[in-house]
Amino acid sequence: MKRVLFNYIPSLRYSSDSLLLKTGDKLKQTRIFSSQDLVQFSKLSFDANPLHLDSEYAKKAGYTDRIVPGILVASLFPTIIASHFAGAVYASQTLHFRLPVYVDDEIIGEVEATNIREMKKKYVAKFATRCFNKNGVLVLDGEAMAVLPTLCPVQT
Repeated sequence: MKRVLFNYIPSLRYSSDSLLLKTGDKLKQTRIFSSQDLVQFSKLSFDANPLHLDSEYAKKAGYTDRIVPGILVASLFPTIIASHFAGAVYASQTLHFRLPVYVDDEIIGEVEATNIREMKKKYVAKFATRCFNKNGVLVLDGEAMAVLPTLCPVQT
């Protein structure tokens, strides 16, 4: 059985003329991180932490299984923003890791616009960022800021 790795769930409100990003709007994406994702991340980042790659090591350290690197989970946030706003520049983020994410867990990433201001024909948007497991439990949260070329999301 094949599992869906990416699932975009936009939830923007409509304005009178068009679909525009507004404060309070949320964008979501569901993702399942596979063993192969961890291996590829390890190769790219040179992060060979055995908590991410060795089940027995992770279990001896008190975890249920291998844990997904937190920064890999957090990569959902710029992915969500860039998938809706082509040309967006991810400027900053803060992260609070609440609970471990395990290989093959289904994670729902969410960004919520908290402040938007125009600046030099572009828009600086601040977002509350959150990731939940499939049971709705918060595993990661923080804030992000991105520079958007427009408030009109890419139509998918």
